[in-house]
Formats: sequence, structure tokens, C-alpha cells
Amino acid sequence: MADIELFQIGGYSVTVFRLLLPVAILGVAFVAASTVATLFGRLRLKVAPTRASFVYLSGQILRYLIIFVGVFAAASAVGLDLSSLSIFAGALGIGIGLGLQDIVKNFICGIILLVDRSIEVGDYIQLEDGTAGAVVAIGPRATTIKTNDNVDILLPNAQLLNGQLTNWTHDQATRRVHVPFDVAYGTDKERVKQAALEAALAVPFTRPDDAVHKTQVWLVGFGDSALNFELVVWPTLEAVKRPGSMMAAYRWALDDALRAHAIEIPFPQRDLRLRGFAGLEAEALLELVAKGPLADGLRPLADDGGIDRGQGGPASGNDAAGDIPAEKPGA
Repeated sequence: MADIELFQIGGYSVTVFRLLLPVAILGVAFVAASTVATLFGRLRLKVAPTRASFVYLSGQILRYLIIFVGVFAAASAVGLDLSSLSIFAGALGIGIGLGLQDIVKNFICGIILLVDRSIEVGDYIQLEDGTAGAVVAIGPRATTIKTNDNVDILLPNAQLLNGQLTNWTHDQATRRVHVPFDVAYGTDKERVKQAALEAALAVPFTRPDDAVHKTQVWLVGFGDSALNFELVVWPTLEAVKRPGSMMAAYRWALDDALRAHAIEIPFPQRDLRLRGFAGLEAEALLELVAKGPLADGLRPLADDGGIDRGQGGPASGNDAAGDIPAEKPGA
């Protein structure tokens, strides 16, 4: 039964045994590759974040090697002489050139991404179109990016390799972040600086100052109605991976701190000069309005033009700050 000839290929007779044996070899190879991926995936969760990408790279390379060895072993088990299959190789080349070009290109680009390590699993990247997320897997065809809204995006490896992107967490290093805010003209700059520094300290993921990383307050411009400031901070790596929550947390803390110091956030102002209306000059028109029924509703504008910030009070609940996990040990 096992020696019954089914067909011939390349001058070799293919029997039932020669057909079942490669199937078994391929099955064992794929099961072994899946087991390796599972084991290395669990190991990656246990090691330090700085070693996680190396563990993933090792697992993917070993997985590909097992599959390739299994395929060649299965072909040899059939009894095929791979060196004599020139016709098959030519047909395969034509197939790659016509229908499999994108698949092969993405596969090669995936291997380059794994070896090059300019993008690693766990990195937070931002594409040209503004899409941003953490790299969770680099597969043979596509790279999986998970956004902060828990949406998985499958991006072809070739597009990721050839396109322009920003890697916010390359080399597992934090980044400096600029948080803009405005205050009214005439506000004491030292009081603004004190309030902004207090806001930065109130956010739990702000890194402490050292010789290189320092929290600062910059005056960056003079607007039409306000002084333009920036709070310059160095947040933790986990905060950099969640830019929306990070910026919201700093803005919330800034609002609390500015309220506590009674510092006004201005709104745009425009001066309107009334020369005349319905044939009346401006002075006559104002005198007429002052004597009319609208007189009681007239109120002078505030000299400062700002929003009443109150006299401070307890800090409010900053939900965005709680959205960012604490920094992992060893990060």
C-alpha cells in the first residue's frame, strides 16, 4: 500500500509513503515554529523592556529557520533532487515576477526590519498621515500597529520600510515635550514660571530633573492678546507612547496651577471704533444710547480682558494622568 506509485515528477516516482512523509515533516515543522513563537512571546513579557525587542527578533528568526528547514526536508523526503528542478525554479520565478511580487517584497522587507532594528516591537511610531501607535508584531507580510484606542492597523512591510515615519521611542529613550499655553499681558513672568513648574510636578509621569533633563518654562512669542509660553518637560517613556493623554494631563495641571496663582488666560480682543450710524456722529450716537432703554444694560469692559480665574482652590481630578501606566522597572 505504501509503495503504490501515485505520479512522477522530475524523473522520480512519488509513492504514498513518500507523499505522507513530507506532510508529516511539514506538520512537525509548523507545530515547532508555532511553539517557538509562543515560548518567545512569553519570555518577552518577562524580560526588561530594553531586551524585549532582541527576544522577539531571536524568536522570529528561529521560527523562519524551522519553517525553511521543514520545507526543504519535506522536498527531500519526496525524493526530489532540488538541483535538477530548473524548470520548476523558472516557473516559480515567473510566478514571483507576476503574481507574488508584493508578497515576496513584503517578506524581504519584513526580514530587513527585523535585522535592521530601526523599528522594533514595542516602539511607538507615527506615520506621515498622522497615524500613530505601538508596534506589536512584525510579520512576514505586514507589521501590526496598535493605537491608543486599541485599534489594530496592518501596514505592509514595504510601505513601512520605504515611507517616512517618526519613531518616538527609538533606543528606549524619552523625549522632550513642549506644552504651549498663554497668559495675559502684564502678568509677572516669574509667577508664571512658578505656576508652570508646579503643574509639571503635579503630573506623576514627569521625570525628575538631572544634569541633562530639566523641566523649563520658555517665553516663545508675543501674541495679539497674550504672552506665549511653553512648558518644556521630559516625561517617562510610557507617557511618550500616549501623546493624547500626556498633553491632556499637562494642560489640565496647567489650568489648575494658573487658577491657584490667579493668573489669567486671555481671549482674543478687538477694538471697534464707531464713526457714525444713521447719520449721527459717534458722540451723538453714544449720548442717545446712554439715555435710551439700553442704558441699564451697558457695562464697561474689563481692563485686563482676561478670564476670571478665581482665587485658586484644590486641584481637580486629572483623568488623563491616570490613563498612562507607571514606568516599568528597568526602563
